[in-house]
Amino acid sequence: MKHASIRRFVTALVIAAATTCGLAAQSAAQNAADAAWLIQALEIKAGSTVGEVGAGDGEISFAIARTVGDAGHIYSNELNRGRLAAIGTTAETRGLHNVRPIEGRENETNFPEACCDAIFMRNVYHHFGDPPAMNASLLKSLKPGGRLAVIDFTPPPGGETVPGHRGDDNHHGITAPTLERELKAAGFEIVSSDEKDRTVTVLARRPELGGSQFAVRK
Repeated sequence: MKHASIRRFVTALVIAAATTCGLAAQSAAQNAADAAWLIQALEIKAGSTVGEVGAGDGEISFAIARTVGDAGHIYSNELNRGRLAAIGTTAETRGLHNVRPIEGRENETNFPEACCDAIFMRNVYHHFGDPPAMNASLLKSLKPGGRLAVIDFTPPPGGETVPGHRGDDNHHGITAPTLERELKAAGFEIVSSDEKDRTVTVLARRPELGGSQFAVRK
């Protein structure tokens, strides 16, 4: 196997493992709080089409599936194949027929083009090895005016590093300014950004056709 292929394979395994561990550590109360914030921030309502990148056990996807209802759709993306299969099984068991498991990919959402009113992820972004490629895919997957929400955490003070190493010991995480800069470079408008108690929340959107830029609101 060539070195580049080996690096891509290892990176994919790291993202899958880290996503699984990070989401498994979340309590039911944290899941509920994050889902409530996402529903409000992303303006999710009945009939919305929403995508989750790195869904883990799918609990937030399931919560939002209840909000969008039978007229809405949830694309639940996960790299770990065991978790992906479990999302489908659990959704079926709970009668959530609007949840569609999507095979995760390293540098793209694997969602249909311009399908989503909103996309979100939690504790996933800092593991992207190629943020420009993934951000371009996120932008392409959103409808014009569609929103993106990223929940993540900061690294130890002074520990922020380059893509591909943001999951390393002593560097684990990403800061809000870096996240904003990378999203803007892909063409996103920043709606709001916050960094508190090591928690990062950034809300962005794909510009409306001919629309103007938002100012960042702290």
